[in-house]
Amino acid sequence: MTYLEKLSPWCIVRLLPNMQNQIVARFRRRSDAEAHLQVLRRLIPGVSFTLIFNAFK
Repeated sequence: MTYLEKLSPWCIVRLLPNMQNQIVARFRRRSDAEAHLQVLRRLIPGVSFTLIFNAFK
C-alpha cells in the first residue's frame, strides 16, 4: 500500500461475480465517501457498491 493510499482509507468497492471486487474510489473522510456512493448508486442502479474502511498496519 502506497503512502497516498494510506491517506485515503475509505474505499468504495464494486462487487463483481465470483467473489471479486474492484476499488472504484478512495476518500479521506467517510462523509465524502458516503455522498459519492449515493451518487454512484443513482447513476448506475444495476451495479452493487459498498463502502469499506481499508485499515493498514
